[in-house]
Amino acid sequence: MIQPAKIQVRFADLDVLGHVNNTIYLSYFEMTRVHYFKELLGVNWDWKKNGVVLVHNEVDYIQPVLLHHEPLIYMVTEHIGSKSFTLSYELKVNGIIFAKGKSVLVGFDGEKQQSTVIPDEMKQVLTRLLKS
Repeated sequence: MIQPAKIQVRFADLDVLGHVNNTIYLSYFEMTRVHYFKELLGVNWDWKKNGVVLVHNEVDYIQPVLLHHEPLIYMVTEHIGSKSFTLSYELKVNGIIFAKGKSVLVGFDGEKQQSTVIPDEMKQVLTRLLKS
């Protein structure tokens, strides 16, 4: 099992109310994807040839995250198609959900600058994260 991504809230992440700004959650989700992909695919994966592009994001803000919080973000795979997949996230503080999100990503060949089917190896590791 992959450990959730540990996020350090920075002062620069906060808005005038002292809450993590709504736009920062997308960065947190991106950090979570990087964390999980590193664990699943290693550091030598050829992202230029077998990459992904983000085509959709959504966030549900449940409670504000504050500077002193230590969020953990859990990621699961919701759907795997031939060219795209959907990931979902739960941002928790002390075991309580503060935000949820989803991202749709599409397989992308950076050398040819075009969408592509998701490589079998990536599909296999994404299957390990399938939501039960």
